[in-house]
Amino acid sequence: MSLGTWARDLTLGARFAVTGGRSGLLRTLLTATGVGFGVALLLLAASFPNMLFQREVREAVRAVDGSEQVDSPRPDSFLHLTRATTYRDEVISGLLLRPEGDAPPVPPGAPAFPRTGEMFVSPALGKLLDSPEGALLRKRLPYEVAGTIGPAGLIGPADLRYVAHVDFLDTENYDGRGTRYGWSVPEEPMNAFLILLVVVACVVMLLPVLVFIATAVRFGGEQRDRRLAALRLIGADTAMTRRIAAGESLAGALLGLLVGLGLFAVARQFAGVFTIWDVNAFPSDVVPMPALAALVLAVVPVASVVVTLFALRGVAIEPLGVVRTSTPRRRRLWWRLLLLAAGTAFLVPLIGDVQVTRTSIDTVGVVAGTTLALIGLTSLLPWLVEAGVKRLHAGPVAWQLAVRRLQLSSGTAARAVSGIVVAATGAIALQMLFQAMENDFTQVTGEDTSRARIAIGADAKNAAEARGMIDRIGRTEGVAGVTGIVESRVWRPGPLKGGEEFSPMVSLRVGDCASLREFATLPSCADGDVFVLLAHGAQGNPGDSFVTRAARPGATVALRDPHPHPDAPKPSKGPLPQWRIPATAEVVDSRPDPTGMYQYGVLATPKAIDTALLDEPDSLAMVRLDPAVPDAADLVRNTADAIDPTSWVRELKDTQRDAAFSSVRTGILVGSTLTMLLVAASLLVATLEQLRDRKRLLSSLIAFGTRRSTLSWSVLWQTAVPILLGLALSVAGGLGLGVLLLEMSGQQVIDWWGFLPVVGIGLGLIAVVTLLSMPVLWRLMRADGLRTE
Repeated sequence: MSLGTWARDLTLGARFAVTGGRSGLLRTLLTATGVGFGVALLLLAASFPNMLFQREVREAVRAVDGSEQVDSPRPDSFLHLTRATTYRDEVISGLLLRPEGDAPPVPPGAPAFPRTGEMFVSPALGKLLDSPEGALLRKRLPYEVAGTIGPAGLIGPADLRYVAHVDFLDTENYDGRGTRYGWSVPEEPMNAFLILLVVVACVVMLLPVLVFIATAVRFGGEQRDRRLAALRLIGADTAMTRRIAAGESLAGALLGLLVGLGLFAVARQFAGVFTIWDVNAFPSDVVPMPALAALVLAVVPVASVVVTLFALRGVAIEPLGVVRTSTPRRRRLWWRLLLLAAGTAFLVPLIGDVQVTRTSIDTVGVVAGTTLALIGLTSLLPWLVEAGVKRLHAGPVAWQLAVRRLQLSSGTAARAVSGIVVAATGAIALQMLFQAMENDFTQVTGEDTSRARIAIGADAKNAAEARGMIDRIGRTEGVAGVTGIVESRVWRPGPLKGGEEFSPMVSLRVGDCASLREFATLPSCADGDVFVLLAHGAQGNPGDSFVTRAARPGATVALRDPHPHPDAPKPSKGPLPQWRIPATAEVVDSRPDPTGMYQYGVLATPKAIDTALLDEPDSLAMVRLDPAVPDAADLVRNTADAIDPTSWVRELKDTQRDAAFSSVRTGILVGSTLTMLLVAASLLVATLEQLRDRKRLLSSLIAFGTRRSTLSWSVLWQTAVPILLGLALSVAGGLGLGVLLLEMSGQQVIDWWGFLPVVGIGLGLIAVVTLLSMPVLWRLMRADGLRTE
């Protein structure tokens, strides 16, 4: 067969697709719409790696370059301090700057270097500050807004960021000295567990799209076959009719590519408007990888031709009709099970091969095995629906109408929900993987949120100021209680001993008895008591001998370093302040403080020591919040920032999730959300296409007196029965695939009932699709649908 013959027949089919009257044009538009949705999602998926990469690039570009060490001020140098704060669960990043010369570099995205007391803000942060919801945040950022940060300094349109020029930065409270921006950190390779998650997620999210595209190119198959029968009547042979049919599908697919490109172009413009699972990007960053985009644009038209030819292999199109309208041949089961067996054969040898200590896996084997297993389950659905509906008979009229329709054409219904089977099966397997792996990537911090929710630390000039900071935090609205400590150090006085480079030193914590009990197990406590705190080497702390070298009951200690480093600031003149630890001081054991840490050193109550003698004291406050005050955490942060803009504020958490795992989890959740939206759209389009094909039948039923409610319920049952069978298949297949993937990584099933949310989503799709199809159904249920031309 020459290429010229193929080109002629494909072109003729394409002409029929766009000039075949209203019915043919509607079928082409439905195909183009379905293919367009799939192509748009594939292009978005192909853009996701570049989008995440650009986010990392933007984060690196705006960071201060730390590769060059600048030891002294220069005309282009500046001091910097990174500030991150949380406001009502929103993370706000900030950069505080103080120039040391007259030529500091302009921060990325800023129109100029801000003047003292001014800040540049991102558009999203500026909008928040100008709104009533940002009233509390305005108190925390007491700088004058002088302009807007451009895209060059943001990781996304919804990024909340500010850059401020302050005069309180110095070499005691800064992060460092810089002369330029732009900093790159070598990427750490993901371990095998995360790679397995990513690979399986890609297969699970992209396969439903391909299934949907394959389904879309078969829209209107019955009307097409009747048209091809007419062509046989005027002399076309069977091969020619199949090439013409392929041409029709190719035209719809090519038009679908244009629709998909248009949808993608529109969707990328809204990339910054919507934030899905914390992912927000500039439209310019949503660019598909060239190789993946070319693959999508090439595969879709070829797939449309292949799928059409495959669909027609079991259809005998004769001049007087289509043999497919008779009772269909019983579907064979063996080759469907063979696909499942092939997928299992790829995965079984990999059991135990995926280990957390590795940074690679057999990607080809995992992709091939997972793909074949999912395709095998999808191919099982038509057989299951056919076998299931054959046993359904008695029931109300609506039920009988739906069942009879499914018995006559179960393949069409199965194709409509095949995307759900793939998506649900993969989602169940992924859910099992997530649940099992979460323990490996979630660490128990040891922090006790029942004892404190927020920890605050700040430098102070003297102990009175440090105590005042703690008292001010305690008076803040929403604070239920405060563990307040004034921290300093004590040294062993006297000359250095052989081999010593510095005097032995331990921490000194001064606070009331209630606060001291947060650090140690105290037998009794009264104001005036002193304790020597030993951690016994817990959490890698020094041994007890390290503490007793500097401080023990009855020993005299120095309250300032007796042998300061030559580069350290010169101490104030005067005798070295000393303090004698009472001989009655008890030696006590350390207990985890609210931050989960074992401390060591000396604990003292206020009356036991003259705190005015302490050297460079710090204040530490661990705060309990009043749950009755909704903004308690933000009120505390405001107070801490008002006391000292360089103070650190940390929210305590019982668990902490690995950053790489969280990033992978976010990406998979974004992709899964888009996939489920496509599945819903595909099911709706397929339902509408089936209703359009049955327009004349619906009109005939209405003309004979069938109630509209009966037909509406029949549509519901026609959607529900295949979906319910598909969900049952998905649960069985998803659990099996999940167990196999868990065996590969040596994990155990955490929850056998993790499929319930997926089933709930599937049932919700039944209701949504039925409701959205009702207007079209009611419009088609009119007697004038019997008219013909």
